[in-house]
Amino acid sequence: MHGEYKVPGGKLVVVDLEVRDGRIADFHLAGDFFLEPDDALADIDAAVTGLPEESDVAAIAAAVRSALPEGAQLLGFTPESVGTAVRRAMITAPGWREFDWEVVHDRAVSPGMNLALDEVLTTRVGDGRRNPTLRIWEWNESAVVIGSFQSYRNEVDPDGAAKHGFDVVRRISGGGAMLMAANSIVTYSLYVPASLVAGLTFADSYAFLDDWVLEALRSLGIDATYQPLNDIASPSGKIGGAAQKRLANGGVLHHATLSYDMDGQVLTEVLRIGREKLSDKGTVSAAKRVDPLRSQTGLPRDAIIDRFIEVFSKRYGAVPGTISDEEYAEAEALVESKFATDAWLKRVP
Repeated sequence: MHGEYKVPGGKLVVVDLEVRDGRIADFHLAGDFFLEPDDALADIDAAVTGLPEESDVAAIAAAVRSALPEGAQLLGFTPESVGTAVRRAMITAPGWREFDWEVVHDRAVSPGMNLALDEVLTTRVGDGRRNPTLRIWEWNESAVVIGSFQSYRNEVDPDGAAKHGFDVVRRISGGGAMLMAANSIVTYSLYVPASLVAGLTFADSYAFLDDWVLEALRSLGIDATYQPLNDIASPSGKIGGAAQKRLANGGVLHHATLSYDMDGQVLTEVLRIGREKLSDKGTVSAAKRVDPLRSQTGLPRDAIIDRFIEVFSKRYGAVPGTISDEEYAEAEALVESKFATDAWLKRVP
């Protein structure tokens, strides 16, 4: 059995192993990480060999950590990443390049259509009717997008939203409210089969699916990092956040919104940002928590999107794609039946 796991922001961890009589055998760790002292590699191999085949990531990591000599240095990987690679080997999880990827950057549509397209395209990938896809969103109007489980009245000031021209919509994924001013954000969705994230914890899958965007941001001169559970940040502040939804048919939606530009005053007038949330973040201003891409790069929004597409395509062999007329029609029907209805928007009052 062979398993690989690219540590987000780190190195590649590769494992080869067999299973005999319910236990891991002939285990060997490899990768482009750094490890001192050299003979700690043999200690790790010995620690994993003999573990029960059903050992989870935590159990494998604990065995590795207990076997390391005092003062051992692991650079670019962790005991947990070894456990993740083992679990992915056990279930023969495919790598990114084992799929035929498409990148879609189509015309601007309404907020409701963007959300409906997320559900339609995720469903189609889960059903095997569409290749795994990266879609860059374009908006024809501004919106507040609240999480699937958020209270409408607790998150949004309707008068402020109307004053500043923000539609209010609810997405199918969890997480917090996002202020999405047209042309002031960069939003993308990944529609992937569940097999791509097999063997990963739910939390680890976030960083795993966004590792490519960290590479793209770093190529633009931003020291980007992932902050659990779902924030993309730099030393200057938060850049954006991600959310996921997993469908019963095996489709996984992972989408992220990054701030390109922002008006902090508008944000506080449209969103009801509670004092508890702000104090938890250690700041007195919601606006100060975010450092947009425009101020960090000085680049036009289109140039940043072009770099994202370039890095993703090169890294995973993706080719340009498009949304079919049939998919657009299905999404339009879903807007009418779901996303544009009060029943959906205020399902959590």
